Order: sequence, then structure tokens, then C-alpha cells
Amino acid sequence: MGHLGGSVLLVAAVFWHHICGAALHSLPACHQRLEFRCSDGSCVSKVKLCDGRTDCKDGSDEHHCSEYNADYIPDRHVCSAGFFSCGPSDACLPASKLCDGRTDCKDARDETKELCGPGRPVPQTSPTCAVSEFECGDGSCIPHSWRCDRSADCPDGSDEDHCDQDECRVNNGGCSHYCVDQPMGFHCNCPANMRLVEDTHCEEVDACLESDECDQLCVHVNGSFTCDCLEGYRMNPVTRECNAEGAEAQLVFTTAKGIQWKSITGPESKELALRIPGPGPVAAVASKRILYWAQQGRGSIYRISMDGQPQKPVLVLKVQGSVSGLAVDWIHQLLYWTSVETGSLSVALMDGSAQRQLITGLDKPSAVAVDPLRGLLFWTQCGSSPKIERAALDGRGRMTLVSSSLRHPVALSLDVPRQLLYWADQGMRSISRVNLEGRHRKTVVESNGYMDHCLGLAVFEGFVYWSEDVTHSICRANKHNGRDLQVLLSNVTSPGGVSIIQPVLQPNGPSVCGRPGTVCHHECLVNLRSEHPEFSCISPEVKQNQSQETPAIAHTVPASTLSDPAFAGILSLIMFLSVLLAGMAVWWWREEFRPSRSLAVQSFAFKESRDPLIIQGPPAGPNTCLVKETLLKLDLDGE
Repeated sequence: MGHLGGSVLLVAAVFWHHICGAALHSLPACHQRLEFRCSDGSCVSKVKLCDGRTDCKDGSDEHHCSEYNADYIPDRHVCSAGFFSCGPSDACLPASKLCDGRTDCKDARDETKELCGPGRPVPQTSPTCAVSEFECGDGSCIPHSWRCDRSADCPDGSDEDHCDQDECRVNNGGCSHYCVDQPMGFHCNCPANMRLVEDTHCEEVDACLESDECDQLCVHVNGSFTCDCLEGYRMNPVTRECNAEGAEAQLVFTTAKGIQWKSITGPESKELALRIPGPGPVAAVASKRILYWAQQGRGSIYRISMDGQPQKPVLVLKVQGSVSGLAVDWIHQLLYWTSVETGSLSVALMDGSAQRQLITGLDKPSAVAVDPLRGLLFWTQCGSSPKIERAALDGRGRMTLVSSSLRHPVALSLDVPRQLLYWADQGMRSISRVNLEGRHRKTVVESNGYMDHCLGLAVFEGFVYWSEDVTHSICRANKHNGRDLQVLLSNVTSPGGVSIIQPVLQPNGPSVCGRPGTVCHHECLVNLRSEHPEFSCISPEVKQNQSQETPAIAHTVPASTLSDPAFAGILSLIMFLSVLLAGMAVWWWREEFRPSRSLAVQSFAFKESRDPLIIQGPPAGPNTCLVKETLLKLDLDGE
């Protein structure tokens, strides 16, 4: 029995040794350059060595500290735990920046062979993350506001390390103005008369857009607002809305059964074209009452007149890939369209005689809009990093307007009188807007039962119009706040693109000839066969010497153009301001003798303020997004 018991003990010992060995071998391997292996086999960050606190269970990270501090990190006492000192006259770095292959200290001590080991990557001097972003241990970037919010966002969880430290000491926490440290994490603050944007940046408050009382022109003086309308519109004395003068506006939309139009105020409707295969994008030349539309999923662009009986459409262009978005430049007589398959934005002469790709390498471009009076082109991308961008008409001067809190932007429309860009986002189930610089963002329509699968979008007077495929409807709502929802049409078979036809939406004006901020008083020639599209403003004498083979269009604008609606609107605005200023001057002169009251001119706002603003809350339903304080963190993988 004794021998049997000894054998059992021997077998148990061997078995226990095997289990322990397997357990030791199963311990995670420590990162040679960034981590220290404790005596019990566990790993801790090297920046925790000799920081005065026991991080290893056996306390081995606090052994031999005199030798370690002398050889490796001589200035460690300058920074608090979790940071690395670049020296008395340099910055303190977070742990994630040690041995990351980029030189952050002026003397490169954060990338030395002694600290990082012989296998360290070649140091790079240019950082990969923006000032407003936090760099994870693996080199990826996240917004600074997501750091220390008790939810790991970095793949390695490094954004939740050392959260008892003062994050404001590094790049001011990514804040544009004030950074306020907290026991856990931090937050950014703004001066008076400014507001926080995307958790990190401050923008001046635009009182006119903040109140959103005016349809078009707005002046804010001493807490009160004065509204006015541009030439071509008249103000409703009761509602104070700006209504277009002249012919009644018509709503045009595509369906699986054809192209139809409907009165926006009455029940009248009409079919314009024979049956077409699917609801594609649509655009119009209002002055000529001509429609352009593309077949869904196909590379064909057609033209049809709105006058007369239903007719057979005319094929204008055959293009590469299907057409996902379509817009017309009524000044320069151009068509612009996007294609998902080719990842491009293209341009063609309106008669179809020449075409070319303008911008390539796009990730699922889905919509396009154009403002030829200002020489600006806008488009959306719905790929892995959704965004809204703009450029000049020739594709140059490209810039991003919106890149955050987007999921699937599918439609664009311009509010020309207010210089605002609206878009519909299927993923967010909302309609939002920014100014033409990408600032002062606001969500105006959120999920309301008719936003589950928005397709087309148009803005006219005080409303936004859209088509919705789940409820098979055409709807509209207040463009300021989404109120006054109306279902204009129901039981629409597969509604698609939407456009409003009214001449005031496309006023005549001078050609900018491809260059925003310029005016061409002669003729603008567009050449699509050069290496880059060329817009040339030439006199009639020079034009005679131009080659007749050059595919070009010419738009002549007389020197006196104040009779045009755009210029008449500017003149009306100048007169409007002059009367206001004269009245203010008289009022100020009178009030000057009353010391108990004073005039406070807070703002004159005809353009929007400057930074993207998230006003909306998270959308309801299956597409609900995670919320990081005020910034929506998008789950793009959930598409």
C-alpha cells in the first residue's frame, strides 16, 4: 500500500508539473519592446517600471530601480506615472508613444536602442494622428474625447490606461480652447458666445441660425431678428415665409412606372414619360422645363421635355457604370453624375457631345449637387469612411465638408438663398444641413416613420421634400426643424429621385467660369478634351481664333446684369441693410442720451458659423448609434 501510495504521489507530481508547465507556456508573450515580464510570468507596461507603485503581484517591477532609472529613463521623475519624459525642456509622452517607430522627443530618446531593443522599427518624424485625436498603442487613431470614458475604443485598450493622469498636459487634450481635467478623463470647454463642436472644437454662435426663424435673409440686432426675402420671392405677411413668385412650383419624381410631376399645393399630377426600368436620379433645367434622369442600375442618361403629352425620352449619354447621382449646371450647360462601379464623378456637355471623368478613386459615390453661381460642386461617398466633399467645377480645390456622424448619405440638395447644403442619410434616418464651408451643422428631420429608406431630396421655400421607399410615399417637412410633416403622395411604386421645378431656383447670373469668386463678363468656353477640364473666359475677338473642333459651350453675360434675379437679390440685400443701418444710426443717436440703455449689436449673419455641429440625439430603432458624450460614434460595420 505504501508503494502504491508513493506511485500515486509520483504520478500526481508529474501530472501537476505538466499542468503547471502548460499553464506557464500558455501565458501571453510579453511585448519585447513595450512590456516587462514579472517574475510570475505576467506582463506590465515598461512605463510602469519603478514608478513607485507595485504593478506586478510579486512586486518585481519595483526591484533594481536605481540601476534602471540610471540606465534607461534618467528624467522619469519629471512626469507622473504613465508618461515618459523627453527631458527637462521637452514634453511628457503617453506610454503609447514609446518605441512606436516615430520620433516624438526632440533628442529621439523615446526610440533609443537601449529602451526599445535592437528590433525596433525605423523612427518616423511625422505623426499619423491629428492633434484632436488620441493615438492608440497600435498606431490607430480615435477622437481624444473617447479617451478614459470607461469604454475601450483602441484595439489594444490603451485609451483606458492611466486615466488618473492629467490628459490635458498632452496636446491640450485635443481641445481648441480650454481643457478641463477630471478624476476620470477630461472635457473641453469654450469661451463665452462660443459652443462646443464634436466635443473638441469651439465655434462662434450664429444667432440667426440658432433661432432659425428666417427662411432667407436674417439680421440679428439687440436680441431681435429681422427677416427678408431675395428678389423673386415675396414674404407672406402672416407666416413670414418667403414664397416664390411666378408660376407654381412642380414636384417631379421618378418611380418604377415612369416619371411623374405633382403640384405642391394641389392634387394635380401627371405622367411625363413612358415606363422606365426603375427609380433613378433626376435633375432639371427649370428655365427650359427639361428633365434629365438616369435609369436605375444602368449607364444611360435621358432627356425629356415637361411640356406636351407623355413622350418617348431621348438618350443623351451612354456612360461607364451605373449612375447613382445626377445634377445640372444651368449656367455652363453641363451635366455632372456619380457612379458607384467606377468610383468616379464625371462631367459632360449637356448635349452629350463630350464627356470625361472629373474625380476618380471615390468610395461608393452616391449623390452630386452643383451651385454654378458660386462655382462649387458637392458629392457624397458611402463607403467605409462616409463623407461629403466639395470642389470647384473643374474638380480642383477639393475639400471635405462632413466626415463625422455619417452612415449612408444618399441624396444632396442646395438651399441656394441661404447657402446651405442638405443631405439625407439612410443609415441615420435623418436629413441634415451645413453651410457651404461645412460649418454650423444641424439635423432638421429625424426618424419620424417616413425616414426609414429615404432616396431623393429637394429643398424649396420653407420645406424639404423627400421620397421614401418603405412607406412608398413622397413627403415634406419644415426645413428648419422637421415639423409640419405632410405625406404628399402615398402608394407610390418604388419612388426614386426628387426635383422641384421653379425658375427662381435657377436664377440667371454671370459665369464664374470654373473659378469660385470670379466673374466672366464675356464668354466661358469649357474644354473637356484637355488633360484637365478647362474653363476659359474669352472675349468675342479671341473666340474667333479658337478651333471649331474644340467641344465647348459659350455663355454670354452682358456687362449690366442687375436685372437678373441673382444680382437683383444682391441689390435688394444692400438696400435692405442700408435702411436697417440708417435706422440703427438714428436710434443709436437718440439712445445715446439715455445712459440707462445702450445698443448692443451682437451679429450680422448672412453666412453660417464655421464648425460642424451635432445637435441631434441618437436615432431610434435598429440603426441606433453609440453615444460618446455629445459625439455620435458610428458603428459602420453594422451596415
